[in-house]
Amino acid sequence: MRDDEKFEIIRALDLLPHIAGASWAMLWFRINEIKNPTKEEFREKTIEYFNRIEPLMKSFETKKEFEDINQYMQNRFENEKKLIISGENKEVEKRHQRYLDYG
Repeated sequence: MRDDEKFEIIRALDLLPHIAGASWAMLWFRINEIKNPTKEEFREKTIEYFNRIEPLMKSFETKKEFEDINQYMQNRFENEKKLIISGENKEVEKRHQRYLDYG
């Protein structure tokens, strides 16, 4: 698979952990009036909401032509979750700190 064939999914998976996952997590903590979630709590909630896009990841056809992109998306999706839980997704970490500062 060429890089240009997966450019859009690369971009989406760069953004979705903090745009979808962390933003929804922040909203959840705010509505529940939890002012100081731990990093671990914030990461877990981020993954909970990030996981909700999994049906979208599985929406490509199961034809042989989609095999490579489907495999790439699944691997990247799982890797992004590992980065979040380990604290290595810098954007999610920034969102947590921003919530603590301004939440």
